[in-house]
Amino acid sequence: MTDGLLVVIDGGKGLRRAVHDVCGEQARVQRCVWHTRENVVDHLLKRLQPAWRAKLQQVYRRPTYETAHAELHRLHGELRRLNEDAAKSLAEGLETLTLHRLGLADRLGTSLSTTNGLESILALVEQRVGKVDRWTTSDQKQRWLATALLEIEPRLRRLRGYRALPQLRVAVKQGLTQGKEVMVA
Repeated sequence: MTDGLLVVIDGGKGLRRAVHDVCGEQARVQRCVWHTRENVVDHLLKRLQPAWRAKLQQVYRRPTYETAHAELHRLHGELRRLNEDAAKSLAEGLETLTLHRLGLADRLGTSLSTTNGLESILALVEQRVGKVDRWTTSDQKQRWLATALLEIEPRLRRLRGYRALPQLRVAVKQGLTQGKEVMVA
């Protein structure tokens, strides 16, 4: 794994730690923008939630890392005055701009800025193996999983922006040689 790896995760702190423990500095983490946004707005009053969803969504539509990062920090300051828990939640999710930092948010952001694609696959697998409650061996689980994945494969679509995947590989590798930027809220 010397070329690095992009890992897309939801907001779980334990999951982030596991990625670091297994992959170390080789992994670039893209946190799910949907989960981050929802974690932030869940701390706000119902009447404020639609406006804040829109504000956060506009940040992720920014074309460059610099503009998105500056706007996210501005919103963080605004949230600190409004609701400290929401501000903390946003600070935890600052890794949502990894694709922006790599310069690929416009081409791969639709597919790789959220965990929705993986969650969809997991839901389809769950439909097929979720009712099995007695596994006799671990290889039985693996066979069932493989069978489920083969069964759902025709329903899977090509990743949006897949032609930019070679550029992603280069950007992640360059990011490893340049070092990891630490974002401070």
